Amino acid sequence: MLRAFAEPSANASLRGILRGLEKESLRVTPQGTLAQTDHPLALGSALTHPHITTDYSEALLEFITEPFDDVDPLLAQLDDIHRFTYQHLAASGERLWPASMPCTLGKDEEIPVARYGTSNSGRMKTVYRVGLGHRYGRSMQTIAGIHYNFSLPDDFWRALQQQAGNQQSLQDFKTERYFGLIRNFRRNFWLLIYLFGASPAVCSCFVKNRAHKLQPFPAAEQTMYLPYATSLRMGDLGYQSDAQKSLVVNYNNLNDYLATLCGGITQSYPAYEQIGVKDGQGNYQQLNSSLLQIENEFYSSIRPKRTTGRGETALQALRLRGVEYVEVRCVDLNPYEPLGITKTQMQVMDAFLLYCLLSDSPQTDEREFYQGQENQKRIVNSGRDPTLCLQRGDQEVSMREWAAEILQGSMAAADLLDQAKGGSAHQQALSLQQAKLADPELTPSARVLRDMTAAGQSFYAHTLSLAEQQRAYFADRPLAADQQAVFAQMSASSLQAQALLEADQQLSFDQYLENYYAQYRGCGCST
Repeated sequence: MLRAFAEPSANASLRGILRGLEKESLRVTPQGTLAQTDHPLALGSALTHPHITTDYSEALLEFITEPFDDVDPLLAQLDDIHRFTYQHLAASGERLWPASMPCTLGKDEEIPVARYGTSNSGRMKTVYRVGLGHRYGRSMQTIAGIHYNFSLPDDFWRALQQQAGNQQSLQDFKTERYFGLIRNFRRNFWLLIYLFGASPAVCSCFVKNRAHKLQPFPAAEQTMYLPYATSLRMGDLGYQSDAQKSLVVNYNNLNDYLATLCGGITQSYPAYEQIGVKDGQGNYQQLNSSLLQIENEFYSSIRPKRTTGRGETALQALRLRGVEYVEVRCVDLNPYEPLGITKTQMQVMDAFLLYCLLSDSPQTDEREFYQGQENQKRIVNSGRDPTLCLQRGDQEVSMREWAAEILQGSMAAADLLDQAKGGSAHQQALSLQQAKLADPELTPSARVLRDMTAAGQSFYAHTLSLAEQQRAYFADRPLAADQQAVFAQMSASSLQAQALLEADQQLSFDQYLENYYAQYRGCGCST
């Protein structure tokens, strides 16, 4: 199928690929502790601002770009968002923590949950986060990452559908093939963790009173690590849940995906029943007592996505309108890059995702689901071990041999992208990844440990020094007055939009939730 897109008219459709970023970063004090301040008013409403919001914590900023068909303007927009934000952090001296694993954390209750005002949608977002804290603890929710959103244009899909001789509606075909991409991604994404993982060490405070298999870092105190680790963020310390291990999500088609996730949202879970939905004073402790409060609670490396309407669930949007794009969720922040990601990395992501889409993608089963989890665990903890093997079908295979095969396929996709765009940037980006395979010391995770060792620095001290460098980098490049005015207007408009939502309350919060959860009854599972 890759060869079909070497033909000029089909190849040209690849210029219309859209990608967007969501980048999370903790706000920290000059001393490297979690900021206890409110979300800065100058940054607008975290509920309604199109580019600046918060994730779990009031201190966990999330920057959202528009989707772009070119990487350069996307990174320029992300840069502008950072510059605007830093202008309004200057007075407090706060800066953004550049690593995925968090700064020095105090007690769990000292991690402030994000607040979104008094509208029903705002209250729901806060209660959801309160529930996450009760279920998993708050410290796990302070881990930051980058989400990479990716879609292909209709011209591409029409060419692919014609090549396949497919008679479905275009949207049904797109949905089916996006699920094919997702299945292949789940088979192969461990390679992205190896290539771009940048969290091989954590502050000792993060694992205090938690079971773990980390080792004390020999070159500095207050740091735990694993010598061959790549991304502890993607392992047992990160976005993982023992409760969810019983939930085997089916990625073979949209209906099965909806049914398995909907089941997690509608079936009660005894441990969460014990928490209770409300406390004795009637305050919400969580949105429900099911395995999942909403679909976002399911931790996954990639999600099928569809833009939602006001009050619409993500599953309902998918059920009614099919898959619009995929969201890749396994990318660590690169602590050495002020934006957390590079153009080269994005070019690799595009080629890798195109390879996953255009390669045969057999149906999957429960055995492969758990096999993928095992491979993820191995690559997280031991990815740079030159003897590492992974599970592939009935065999244990060399990680490096399998990785070379995936990179070779991605190189063919990179060639197609270079034909469409001109030049050889995508193939050059892939060549750099092949070098990382030959020499694990070229990976970001190896660089982090090497630099910490050379300087005799703890994870905290090393990351704090990078945070200060990046604060200075953005402070030296303030936005021009006209750009500043555009962002200031955006903030003001978002505050007005939140106020309108709060003034337009026609339902009680209980009724709002009842209406919201009624949508899950249409997702192919019983309630």
